[in-house]
Amino acid sequence: MGKAVAYVVAMVAGVIVVGWIAVSVLHWLVGALAYLIVGAIVVGGGIYLYGKAKKGLAPGTRTQYRIEAAKKTYRMRNR
Repeated sequence: MGKAVAYVVAMVAGVIVVGWIAVSVLHWLVGALAYLIVGAIVVGGGIYLYGKAKKGLAPGTRTQYRIEAAKKTYRMRNR
């Protein structure tokens, strides 16, 4: 009878330890995954904004004409 109780206690302790390790590993993996998702969103947003800025300053756009006109005015004023 004493051996059976010892085995049951050892099994329960083993299950608790393995479960604790599994939860810790799972917590670490979910945390790493969250950082990867946030990083991907930040990088994707940067690429999106870079593309919008590049397209907005492309030759033939209103913004580019305004920049060129401002340069011309600045050069004429500072002769």
